[in-house]
Amino acid sequence: MRKVNVKPLKIISGAQTGVDRAALDAAIARGLDYGGSLPRGRLAEDGPVARRYTRLNELKQKDYAARTRRNVLDADATLILCPGEPEGGTALTVRLARAHSRPVLVVDIDNRDEKTALELMRAWIAEQQPRVLNIAGPRESSFPGLYARVRSMLEQLFADCVEKS
Repeated sequence: MRKVNVKPLKIISGAQTGVDRAALDAAIARGLDYGGSLPRGRLAEDGPVARRYTRLNELKQKDYAARTRRNVLDADATLILCPGEPEGGTALTVRLARAHSRPVLVVDIDNRDEKTALELMRAWIAEQQPRVLNIAGPRESSFPGLYARVRSMLEQLFADCVEKS
């Protein structure tokens, strides 16, 4: 597999359950820098986001949309992983990225096998060369099992696609 030289790569997300949390945990597991903004009170659907995520920025607003906007603006590009078409907050992320002329890739993980999805993500990262990559998608309660599925995929992406600094 072709390695993509992106140094230093920082992964950010809003730390919601599901895709956001999977992105943070995969980054931590692979030794990548991570961060992102989250609402006041470290708000997430499963309660306050654990303090073990020490590099997250708590905003003054309790608003999920403010968190989403901040992460889009703080990133060079946004990767969306979702089963099916983006809805709700995930669709908002896509709209904000486009409105602010930030590159965005939406990967429908239900309509692509894992190998094809990883190849698509690798090629896009190679083209965009982001130093800060926002990763977003639905929350776990909308798609039970999504966290584990996405974390596994992202750990592969980070392991064989991104050389650590």
